[in-house]
Amino acid sequence: MPLRFGPAGVPLSCKGRTIVEGMDDITALGLSTMEIQTVRTVAPQHFNEYWQAGILSWKSDFEMNMHGPYYADLLGDARSRQRTLMKMETSMQAAKVVNARHITYHVGPYGERRPGRETNEHLANILEGVVQRCRDLWGNEEDEIDYAAFPWVTEGEPTLIGIETSGQQSLWGTLDEVLEVVNHVDGTIPVLNMAHIHARGNGSLRTSEDFAELFDQVRSEFGGKKFYCHFSGIEHRSGNAMHYTQLKKSDLKFEPLAEYLAEEGDWLDVTVISDSPLLEHDAMYMLQQYDKAKQKLLERRALEERRIKLAIEAGLDPEELLAREKEQARLRREANENEASPKQPEPAEKKKAPAKKKADTGRIEFEEEDDDDDLF
Repeated sequence: MPLRFGPAGVPLSCKGRTIVEGMDDITALGLSTMEIQTVRTVAPQHFNEYWQAGILSWKSDFEMNMHGPYYADLLGDARSRQRTLMKMETSMQAAKVVNARHITYHVGPYGERRPGRETNEHLANILEGVVQRCRDLWGNEEDEIDYAAFPWVTEGEPTLIGIETSGQQSLWGTLDEVLEVVNHVDGTIPVLNMAHIHARGNGSLRTSEDFAELFDQVRSEFGGKKFYCHFSGIEHRSGNAMHYTQLKKSDLKFEPLAEYLAEEGDWLDVTVISDSPLLEHDAMYMLQQYDKAKQKLLERRALEERRIKLAIEAGLDPEELLAREKEQARLRREANENEASPKQPEPAEKKKAPAKKKADTGRIEFEEEDDDDDLF
């Protein structure tokens, strides 16, 4: 399964702080992707660095991705929309140079519009123009001589336009809205920001079954096997994301998703970007949790295969053998509990205190015995 983990930006531990040096550090850490952040603007002086990163990603099969302008307003008035589209244009040019597989965009607030089909159709028309502009920038075979330094432009596929789920009730971008729009615009892909989905659903992603339902919904409504995900801890309140946190300080845990990927993700193409404040540290943590889940799954399957083999040799049904093993385990557990808590010894009878010697007065004294019949 092509499963990739990486940070949203240059690793915190990278000394050089350049994209190329960040790629080297990411590879050394056992990770295999990153997402360049251009959330505010794309500076012209960065394009030489983007080109070097694009060459390296093309030759090393390192997956490069990009995040476009964070403050977007595609549903606003004409002026706000045009300003957003200009920023998107610049980021798409950078995505072409850096050989980005995905470029992620936000849509922005609903503004004067209401959630619903009409708004989604309006946005789909806008995004069709964005996709077409991306393909125009990417070029075609006729422009091959102009892109000799960028072999991926003619040999690869144009950058996929990713539409990210939002974490605020006032922002367009529920999972249903994203799936409806990308399902009608070729060249787009849903970006599943798990922290945003979890926050907007008031903590809806708790178990591996919750993630299974999420992926099943995406597969049934959008299709395909490619998934681009963001993951981080999140602090949320009343259905709104407040801010990202590290994984270990959130009620959104990665372990359930790791279990799902280990059990059901063999045929999927999944990229997981760490939005955590710890960046590469939590990306490595996610990779470790996936490896653990995979190992547990292999051990469980090996145990099941052994049980079936023993059942066949003993002429038993595998379910019957499993029931016997559970009963034996229960008996062993009870025996261990009894050994751990032995019975307390019964208290010994109290010895009577010796009678005090009485002073010799010369008189004969008789020892009085208790009379059970004497009520007084």
